Amino acid sequence: MTDARVLGVDACRAGWIGVVPPACPRDGGAARAYFAPRVADLVALADADGEVAVVAVDMPIGLPDGLRDMYPDVHPDARPGGPASPGGPVPPGGPGDPGGPGGRRRADVLARQALGPRWRSVFMTPVRAAIEADDYATAVAVNRRLTGEGVSRQAFGLKEKLLEVERWVREAGRRVVEIHPELSFARLAGAPLPHPKTTWAGAERRRELLAAAGVVLAGDLGPAGAAAGVDDVLDAGAAAWTALRVASGEARPLPDPPEVFSDGIPCAIWA
Repeated sequence: MTDARVLGVDACRAGWIGVVPPACPRDGGAARAYFAPRVADLVALADADGEVAVVAVDMPIGLPDGLRDMYPDVHPDARPGGPASPGGPVPPGGPGDPGGPGGRRRADVLARQALGPRWRSVFMTPVRAAIEADDYATAVAVNRRLTGEGVSRQAFGLKEKLLEVERWVREAGRRVVEIHPELSFARLAGAPLPHPKTTWAGAERRRELLAAAGVVLAGDLGPAGAAAGVDDVLDAGAAAWTALRVASGEARPLPDPPEVFSDGIPCAIWA
């Protein structure tokens, strides 16, 4: 690992929760938690105690554009995964799903494949035009027109926070990476975890894994602990562990190399 100061970030109902591991995780000591209504303010709070070199965020970074944008002259049936494509249709998110510009993000597809039985924890990121839609019904219609599939309410519900992170990333002035906590926990454990974090067994197992890796989450996290849910804190902890791996050069992106859409932001999930 590394002694670099890093920050793991997850969204919570009231804003954002951040976790900073101790300066020397292998020397023991508890991680420090922060809370703020806006992600930029959260990072500023963490910086006030020592500048953060890497920020890992549990939020999609890099939005796909949609098949019609990338293949305007190609009949829908002949687009990747369509009935006329080589080998016929491909199950969305399954082996062989092309992902990539104009379709699903390869990051989401590969993360689902890596998580096996826990694949449902990875939702498919809508195309930019759907995220920017004024309401859910419009988002579904736009995404279906551009990709052939709808949008989950969970994904559209992240609209404001997703766009907030995107705006902040462009001005962050440091390395910022996207993570998925279940993929991080799977790397920690050596396999996808059997119990969800909403169960006692699942929450305790995740806390144990983080503690063994040097990210000790104390019982009293101060105001941050009162503002965020148990799952939010665990996910921020997983992000902090991944940020340490990014800083030390141990983490790897899915896909490798990251893909880039029209927004110009490298898109990959790190673990």
